Amino acid sequence: MLSQRGPDAAELLAALPVALLVVDAEDRIARVNAECETLLNLSERAMVGQPLGAVLSFPDAGSRRDGHAFAIFDADVQTLRGVKLRVDLIEAAVVDHPGWRTITLHNAAASRRLGVSADRAAAARSAVGAAAMLAHEIKNPLSSIRGAAQLIADGADADELTRLMIAEVDRVAALIDHMEDFTDTRPREVAPMNIYPLLAHARGVALAGFARGIAIEERYDPSLPQALGNSDSLLQVILNLLKNAAAALGERGERTITLATAYRHGVTVAAGRGRGRTPLPIEICVIDTGPGAPADIADHLFDPFVSSRPEGKGLGLALVDKLVRDMGGIVQYSREGMPHQTVFRILLPRAKA
Repeated sequence: MLSQRGPDAAELLAALPVALLVVDAEDRIARVNAECETLLNLSERAMVGQPLGAVLSFPDAGSRRDGHAFAIFDADVQTLRGVKLRVDLIEAAVVDHPGWRTITLHNAAASRRLGVSADRAAAARSAVGAAAMLAHEIKNPLSSIRGAAQLIADGADADELTRLMIAEVDRVAALIDHMEDFTDTRPREVAPMNIYPLLAHARGVALAGFARGIAIEERYDPSLPQALGNSDSLLQVILNLLKNAAAALGERGERTITLATAYRHGVTVAAGRGRGRTPLPIEICVIDTGPGAPADIADHLFDPFVSSRPEGKGLGLALVDKLVRDMGGIVQYSREGMPHQTVFRILLPRAKA
């Protein structure tokens, strides 16, 4: 029979859908909940007992007074691993426990994006981007095809012009095929997989082609268990991220890409209404030493038709996001470390033993 008692404080803390830290009178972290582990990408074990300032740095409010609540909105905070976040932060004193306080963190960028007006703006931006990109990409080959047809009609040598027309038609078809990737809503077949042969294959393809002359280092956790995913989709994701990293590095300076793996406790994603949360402990990172995304588009990198490169179509990272979500995982972008590096982090479910 189910227990008739209500949930205790620990159960309520764990179930809170808001990231929360409990800080003691000595300014050390006493408790964190699961949502906080997910937001900061740090385990409870790594945080509890540590001074708050050693785990999370954030600007104090100018009017802060001991024993009084205060809030900071759109604050830039940084974790001990160098992960930067923009959050809404609220601190409140714990009644009858002098010096103790709770701190809640809300991902400001995510909450803004989840608003109705933000959704409408994103939809409008995508529609405008799609129209502009398709008009530009299709108009150019059509113009070339028309010009070649006119030259043939005027008696010009048909062989070379015919090859040009075929190439331009193929370019239009390839663009349409790429767009159709986004319309495929069929569920991806997932199965247990050893990610290391796949990573080795992706690295070899990159070094033989688009990443020739770039160092691709490996920093792997040799004890990583099998992931649950789709090998074709994951290979496409890794290759897209490697291409993105290679393009970001340019032709000068330190040109290094790192493939890294790790096992992350405490990272979960909602599995759907009534189905709880799914752990995502399998981490794959593609890290580069490039300058990162411009600040004005960093929060929209995975939106279709958003690109920092003049020649970019803004489809690569949007497809990466779709493929990873189709496998039940998530992909994140951040700037981490000192000096800063660009990190694309893929988190996938673990296969059942």
